This record gives sequence, C-alpha cells and structure tokens, in this order.
Amino acid sequence: MTILQLKYVIAIANSKSFREAASRLFVSQPALSSTIRELEEELNIQLFERTNKGIRLTEPGKEFLVYAKEAVSQYELIEDRYLDKDLDKKHFSVSMQHYVFAVHAFINVVKEFDSGKYTFAVHETRTDEVLNNVRSLDSEVGVISYSRTSEKVMKKLFREFQLEFFPLITRETFVYVWKDHPLSKKKELSLNDLTDYPCISFDQSSENDFYLTEEALGDYDFDKLIKTNDRATSAELMAAMNGYSIGTGIMTDSLAIKKDFVTIKLKEEDPLTIGYIVRANHKLSEIGQRYVDELLKYKE
Repeated sequence: MTILQLKYVIAIANSKSFREAASRLFVSQPALSSTIRELEEELNIQLFERTNKGIRLTEPGKEFLVYAKEAVSQYELIEDRYLDKDLDKKHFSVSMQHYVFAVHAFINVVKEFDSGKYTFAVHETRTDEVLNNVRSLDSEVGVISYSRTSEKVMKKLFREFQLEFFPLITRETFVYVWKDHPLSKKKELSLNDLTDYPCISFDQSSENDFYLTEEALGDYDFDKLIKTNDRATSAELMAAMNGYSIGTGIMTDSLAIKKDFVTIKLKEEDPLTIGYIVRANHKLSEIGQRYVDELLKYKE
C-alpha cells in the first residue's frame, strides 16, 4: 500500500466515475482501475462498487476512506514542513463554522506573524470537515458549536474523534434580517411571524445534517428553506428575498455588512454554545496557542 494509492482512492471517492477520476489524476483509466484492484486484493476488501448511476463506496470503503484521508493529510504535512526548502516558513491552519469573530481572531494572528515567511490557511466549512480536519491535524484548531438539540450527538462525536472541546460563549437565539425587511423594526419575533419568508441556512451536505447543523433549531421543519455554503451569497439572498437566518446575534464591530443587517430576539429558544476544538493530547504550536489566546478574548 502506497500514499499514491491512498490519493487515488480519495480522488475516486470525490468523482462520479473512474473515467472522471483518471482525468483529474492525469492517468489512464485502465491504469487507475488496475491500481485500485491491486489495493483491494492486498486489503482483501472491496472499496468501490459500480452502479448504473456511477460508482460508490462500499461500507468497508467508507471506513477505509477516513483513514486514507488522515494518512494523506499527515504525509502532506510532513512533506510541506520538512521536504520544503523553506524550513523557516511558519505553518498554521484553522477550520471553522461560519463565525466572523473566529475570522478576526485569525486575522490578528496573521498580522502578528507577518514579518517572516508563512503559509496560513483558514477554512470556513461544514461541521463534519471541521471535525475531520482537526482530527487529522490538517487544521490545528477548529471553531465549532452545538445547540441544545444537538449537544449529546456532538459530544459523542468529540469523544469518537478524540477531540477536546473548550466552550467560549453561549448565546440565545436571534434572527438576522436585512435592515429594510418588513419585520426589521420588531423587538421580538416568532417562527410563525416568519412563515412567509425563506430561511437561509448553511448547507452541511451531509446525511447527518440535522445533527451537524451549525444553527439553532436544526430539527425545525421550515416551510421555505434555502441552503447555501457562502456568507456573501447568504447576505445577497437575505437582502433580495427578505430572507432571514438564525444565529447568535453576534455582530463583530468590523464586519463590513453590519450596517445593513439587524438582529432580533427569537421567541423559540435553542441556545448555541460556541467553542474551539483541538486534538486530544496535542501540544499546540506557538501560532496555535496565539490563535487560542485570541479566541479566549471572547470567552464569557
């Protein structure tokens, strides 16, 4: 088994067919199929099955994919840190749900270490990727939340992924609306008041999206729901369609769109606890610790 074979498995899992994966990898389809067949024979399991809709991972394949991603991530970290000619270059990565305060904490850290060479990364992404990125140390720190309805499941995932969660703040439930929204002057709203307007939600694209949602009231059956994975797109939808989103009510002072949105208390309660995660027993780097220090400035 080689790193190249693991990379092939990941590429195929992210493709609709062997042909598409081969094209992405710049190898021939027969060569790719042969490489995977050799790996399956070595492991004595079937990783993929072909259907009339393309290819899909088998159950053993799904489990193997998790370990393959971890192994490749670790290899790339070693390659980047020790085989790169710039050994003095600083490296740091953080993954997060869509929280602006976490972005600003990252910005402050980048400014502090801006005098030398560095490769920094910030990933605003789905909940499952935040968990996986920190577990594999693709990101040293993750910023994540859970609501009252998802707390038990999330804590179970923290244990399974061998992650430590450190709470920062707990917030009641608020609605974000465009400043010119028909309900923008209200002091308090209920979900019934919002029935005629679309709820704009971050798309988790996961079979477990109910449990992994980063928003409160993840189990509520909204009449009108639009999913997006980009904050700017969400803002455009809210402004153009009188949509709303559900969140913590936090409005970072330097947020560019702050002047265009208002927050209104929601009657239905599902408090969010926001915190950061690190891999259990992992000693933070200097930069990782500085990022945590920035996050702790928001701790209640």
